Amino acid sequence: MAEVMAEEEHIALPSGSAGKRSGGWWGMLAVIATEGALFAYLIFSYLYLSAMSPVHWPPEGQPKLGLAGLNTGILLSSSVFVWLGERLVRKARPRVAAASLGFGIVLGVVFVGIQVQEWRNHPYGPTTHLYGSLYFTITGFHMVHVVIGLLALMVLLVWVLLGYFDARRYAALTIGGLYWHFVDVVWLFIFTTLYVSPYWS
Repeated sequence: MAEVMAEEEHIALPSGSAGKRSGGWWGMLAVIATEGALFAYLIFSYLYLSAMSPVHWPPEGQPKLGLAGLNTGILLSSSVFVWLGERLVRKARPRVAAASLGFGIVLGVVFVGIQVQEWRNHPYGPTTHLYGSLYFTITGFHMVHVVIGLLALMVLLVWVLLGYFDARRYAALTIGGLYWHFVDVVWLFIFTTLYVSPYWS
């Protein structure tokens, strides 16, 4: 009798989070709201100071959309593969899910590489002028978030390969994916602000 009760308690109180609305999910929403406010402030600062500046931004001329546009497509594609990885775990296809998640990580790493190359191509640094300071601050903060997201996805990939998730228990994948999608959405605002908005003025 005691063994049956102990087993029922174990089932009633699983060691992992089940479903999508765990405490971690709500915690991630709080993180996203906080970090979203930070990026909103940075983008507002850029737009305000750009409007006040007597010199057209960026100082070296209109931004080149080709490489940045390609990088945007790469980052958005990675988000699709991360989402697909979670869906495949829920459909009990862990190997394909791991491949999808791994490809999403590779695309994220490619995004980082292209962004670093673009930083090197600029004739100015973060202390050259106000525009350079804002550009490197905004893209630098985003890069930090991308790297954190990649590390989280790598941990999740290992857990998928080890069989830690199933159709009922996948909350960590949902939470990690939520953060990665946030990083992608933020980049859309950054891309529009830094690369597209100069063509509007």
